[in-house]
Amino acid sequence: MPFSIIPDQLYDRYTELTPDVLDSLGIRLLLCDLDYTLAPRRVERPDDTLRDWIGRCRDAGVTVVILSNNRSSRRVEMFCGDLGIRYVGHAGKPGTGGFLRAMEEAGEIPEHTAMVGDKLLTDMLGARRSGVLALMVEPLGGPAGAWNHVLHALQAPFKWIAKRRSL
Repeated sequence: MPFSIIPDQLYDRYTELTPDVLDSLGIRLLLCDLDYTLAPRRVERPDDTLRDWIGRCRDAGVTVVILSNNRSSRRVEMFCGDLGIRYVGHAGKPGTGGFLRAMEEAGEIPEHTAMVGDKLLTDMLGARRSGVLALMVEPLGGPAGAWNHVLHALQAPFKWIAKRRSL
């Protein structure tokens, strides 16, 4: 299993991953972290921007599934229920189990799957270990709390490497 936390590609926000971009990457299954990736942690319900984005992905034949490490499934269930999409909770990222379960349920293979998230040590490492494309975004709402500020500062050199590789 590859052990790398360097993302394959970097984006400012999930909305940059348009259906055309996903198609150019060969992606038919898009696994998404929820907190700070699709919505700030304290946001209970999806906004219209997210609903529209999910709809455009769906219309283009891309299945979107939430892959979350949230300890409580209540928020994730509500959020995904509002969007009409599936989720894999208690995913255990960076372990591969949640990734493999999501791909099996969707009937998809790693070569046509990507993970979008904001954390190197969970989202990107898990994606790389699972053989799926690792797409990193900046945290929505910015990092909250002292630990997240430190964590995001520690991610900077790895994001720099990813940017250099894409030039």
